[in-house]
Formats: sequence, structure tokens, C-alpha cells
Amino acid sequence: MFPSVYNVHTQRKSLAHVFAGIGLLLIAANARGSSKPSDAELAAITKHGIVLAEYDKAAWQATDAVQAVHPAEGRVGRYIGRKTEAGWVVDFGRLNDAGDKFLVAYEAVQTGNATRFAVKGFDPVREDAGWNLAAAKGIETALGDFGGSSRPYNIAVLPAESEGMYVYLYPAQVKAGVYPLGADVRYHLSRNGIKIGEKRRMHNSIIESVPARADTKLVSGYHTHVLSDVPEDTDVLLVLTRQPRVSEIVVARTYVYTIGVDGKIAVANRPR
Repeated sequence: MFPSVYNVHTQRKSLAHVFAGIGLLLIAANARGSSKPSDAELAAITKHGIVLAEYDKAAWQATDAVQAVHPAEGRVGRYIGRKTEAGWVVDFGRLNDAGDKFLVAYEAVQTGNATRFAVKGFDPVREDAGWNLAAAKGIETALGDFGGSSRPYNIAVLPAESEGMYVYLYPAQVKAGVYPLGADVRYHLSRNGIKIGEKRRMHNSIIESVPARADTKLVSGYHTHVLSDVPEDTDVLLVLTRQPRVSEIVVARTYVYTIGVDGKIAVANRPR
């Protein structure tokens, strides 16, 4: 097992030392043996990560837009996003006391400008017994299993390919320029958001990038991954949200991967 670390490569550092270390990790991993992941498997991780990054961006932009209209206190407890053909829609509200309706107080709709959201308020609130209700229940189910945390977390709810939904819990960025990764979980829940089908812990403890000095240029980031033999959805999320956008090297248990700035994952062959 290798400890989880996060480092930032810069042109002022010797990348030869970094890749020499990675080579040793590959040699050690090669002894354990593992089947090489398929292109389809890696493409699915990329797809999840891209949509998760879109959700993350839409959520904070929509939140800023709703805060600008000074929402009434007590009307908003959760935000729930959904992707439509026209763009992202994020609803803000809460479950009713009976737990059979999601009460939408504000709706933020992505406009022709992808970075702007138009906000509409509802008074009385709009009752929703569809996706918003299931997603809100899914959030409560996931949070109940996850337990408390000493730091803020982001929550994303996305439809699963087969059936049900994915609920992601991952640490929120709390300092400009510092991007957290780790201590994150993906739940696969039933269609109504009540039953947990699978709980996937994606990383262990939280690791955070350190901003490069002003006189350096970022080349790539890297971290080790010990929980599975493939990168995770949130690895792709990191690459797509980090600024400046640079690739990420992921040293998994058997293979080394590179996640490009477009989120695509390439696998390095193991040494013979």
C-alpha cells in the first residue's frame, strides 16, 4: 500500500525524480498483477466526472444567483440540479413535514450565457413529487449513512445509467486556489432515494493541492490511489475544476493513469 499524497509539479522541479519514483511504483504494482481496464470502463469514469463537474459548476453559479435575490429565511434547505436539453436547472427548497413533497421556493435556469442563471421565485411554493422529491430523499439517505463532518461538503445527485441515482458527497473548497480531494463517497440508491444499493468509498483522507509560486508554471498534479485499480469520478472532477487546468497523474494499485485536461483517461502499460 502506498500513502495518499498530492503534489504539484512545476518546471522548476526535476520531473525526472518524480517519474523515477512512479516507475518504482509500477514495478511493485506489476508483481501483484491485474487485468487492464477496458476503454469502455475508463470512458464511463470520464463521463461521470464530466457531468459531475457540470453539476458542481451549475450548483455554485445558481446558488450565487439565488443569493442575489435575497431568499426568504427558512424556505431553502437543499439545492437539486438536473440537466435538460436547454441547459442546467437548479431548484432550491426543502422537503415538507410529511416527506412526500419537495417544496420548490426558487428555480435557477441556465440562460444562453452558460455562466448566468435566471431566478424565478414561487409564492406559494411549487410542490414536486418527481425527481426533486426522490433526489432530496436520496440526499437524506446518503447523509444519514455518511455521518457528520468537521468541514463543509458538496452534494451532487445524478441519474444512474441503469436505474436509480448516484449521490456524491465530496469535500467543498474552502480556500481560493486550494482544491481538496479525498474522503469522498458515491452512493448508488434506489429510484425513490430510500435504499442504498452500493456505497463506493472513492478516496481515504482529504489531501489538498498547494498553489504554485508566482514564479512557477504548473505542469501536472499527481496522487496515489489505493482503494481500487482505476481512477474515480472525482479525480476527473478535480482536473476539470482546478485552475489553472492541468493534467493529473494517478498511481493506482496496478497501473498509472493520466487524466487529460479534457477529462479523458489514458493508462500506462506496466513494465515487462
